[in-house]
Amino acid sequence: MDRSAELKLIAKTYAADAIGQLTPTETSRTVFCNVRSVTQGEFFAGAEIGIRPEYRATMFAPDYEGEETAEYNGKRYEIYRTYLGDNESIELYLATRVGVQ
Repeated sequence: MDRSAELKLIAKTYAADAIGQLTPTETSRTVFCNVRSVTQGEFFAGAEIGIRPEYRATMFAPDYEGEETAEYNGKRYEIYRTYLGDNESIELYLATRVGVQ
């Protein structure tokens, strides 16, 4: 499998500040993957629930640590579902929310 594309996985952790409010902190790391468009069926099914599926990134499964956000070509995406494939691979499905800038 070609894994020449770079995908930035973004994890968010929360810590209490001086007055007890939880503030988010993001950490990111880059992984290599294969990025393809989602299928037409996936695209239209996502539109029904208010998301715009765009990409499917296939990568080495142990590289994924449950992140919910990814960045590809400078644009942020929500990881809305995953699929565990053969040969220790995982597919991450990337989308944006409709109406969210």
